[in-house]
Amino acid sequence: MSGIKVFLVEDEMIIRNGVKKGIKWEEEGYDFVGEASDGELAYPLILKEKPDILITDIRMPFMDGLELSRLVKEELPDIKILILSGYDEFQYAKEAIRIGVTDYLLKPISSANLLEVLNQVKESIWHDREEKELLIRYSKDMQENTENEKAKFFDRLILNEMSMAEAVEEGKKYGMNLSAPCYAICLFKILMSADDKTVLEQIVRASEKIEEEANRTDALYLFRRGISGWTFLLLAEDEEQMKERIRSFSNRLHCVMDSWKDMEYFGGIGMCVDRLRNLKDSFREADKVFAARFTEKPKQILSMEDLGSQDEEEVPVKGFVQVGQSRAILEKFLNRGTREEVGTFCEAYMAQLEKDHMRSAMVRQYVVMDIGIVIMSFCEKLSAGEEVEKEVQDLQASAARADAFGEMRGVIEQLLLKAIEIRDRASGRRYSDLIATAKEEIEKKYMSEEISLNTVAVRVGMSPSYFSSIFSKEVGQTFVEYLTEVRMNKAKELLMCSAMKTSEVGYEVGYRDPHYFSYIFKKTQGCSPKEYRARRKSQ
Repeated sequence: MSGIKVFLVEDEMIIRNGVKKGIKWEEEGYDFVGEASDGELAYPLILKEKPDILITDIRMPFMDGLELSRLVKEELPDIKILILSGYDEFQYAKEAIRIGVTDYLLKPISSANLLEVLNQVKESIWHDREEKELLIRYSKDMQENTENEKAKFFDRLILNEMSMAEAVEEGKKYGMNLSAPCYAICLFKILMSADDKTVLEQIVRASEKIEEEANRTDALYLFRRGISGWTFLLLAEDEEQMKERIRSFSNRLHCVMDSWKDMEYFGGIGMCVDRLRNLKDSFREADKVFAARFTEKPKQILSMEDLGSQDEEEVPVKGFVQVGQSRAILEKFLNRGTREEVGTFCEAYMAQLEKDHMRSAMVRQYVVMDIGIVIMSFCEKLSAGEEVEKEVQDLQASAARADAFGEMRGVIEQLLLKAIEIRDRASGRRYSDLIATAKEEIEKKYMSEEISLNTVAVRVGMSPSYFSSIFSKEVGQTFVEYLTEVRMNKAKELLMCSAMKTSEVGYEVGYRDPHYFSYIFKKTQGCSPKEYRARRKSQ
């Protein structure tokens, strides 16, 4: 560990030299980084050196110790300040306490007494640093929880459940400055899904690279959306700057994804809006464009303008010429889609069938027959064709009615939900099975530091973001909360049923750092491991 940095301010040279030379600073674990004769001279030097401890006289010309302490505390809130004074006056002490001075020492003070106080302060500094490091590590480990909270915050933003002031204030909790003249939304997702472990590991790495790119981009904030990928909130000074930022960030996303040539992705960009309360409009437009991922070519990041839509109420799709072309789109969704995406897919799919053509009973019958054949064929391959037979008949009946378009969409949606349920059941991808597999993996590997959301997601065949959202929904806890609970329960068993040291218990349940294990235990159980063991044994 590096030495604790000390800065001295004292207008009397004899006293200043006495303090400076009376302690063997380096031997005692300190770095004496500077001195000054008054507050005015000291202030810029203190800001430059950023000492851990400031020792200052209280009565000095130009700027006294209290005023200096007040200014320094504003810029360096963690600094420890020791006031030296020959004036034993309560008013000074009271003001020093109000400012946040660590100690108030009366002159004359011997080097030995000063060193004793300094050592106490040093211990406090080391303790604070350790606590801060542990908190940073804990926050990193609990990043999944933070991302979930951020996602909820974003949902409230686009639902207009917060005032501008509330949104700006809450945004600060996540390191966001949401004050800007212009806002826009970009939705983005990696489309490839596969059971192949190598491919899933590539998706994990690609996801990490995307988030790294977003986190180092100015005026841009990232929100995870589970199965839907990511939302990027962009801020700008005006529309021209926004266009440039969208273009630049889109290019960087393309560059990131180019590292994985076979991986498909898609992005949708919303309009630029001038108020945070209008963010819902940008999101709504981005979502409409994003729905075109089911019908457009992949590896694109598009805006409504790119899609060439004249009617913003419809989900636009380029290149649809004949109804029969929809078969490939439907087959692709049956193989890759999820039940959470069914509603959005139906919206895009039905839009590309073109309502004008669907007014003809003959065209409707043809479309229905095609849809029925695709879904029946898909389910028959899974030995479950009879399970969707009734829904296919209902769809055919709805097609005979002139006002059947809305009804048809509802029936198609139910058909797709059932087909995907059959597919997931046949492939062992039912959520109950996935969660059971994840829990088994945690039980087997909770003692390893290597276990993580990413490794378990790959094990169950999902992207980390999707797995996180499914696990939270099905279990009622985030993955990291569940893993921590398993580890803490195992730790409590060992504390009660073994003679292991607390450090050995921590190691046994997956924490190689005994300080961090104690920190986590106290944070989750309300007492230290030693206190827990003592309490339980005394009962």
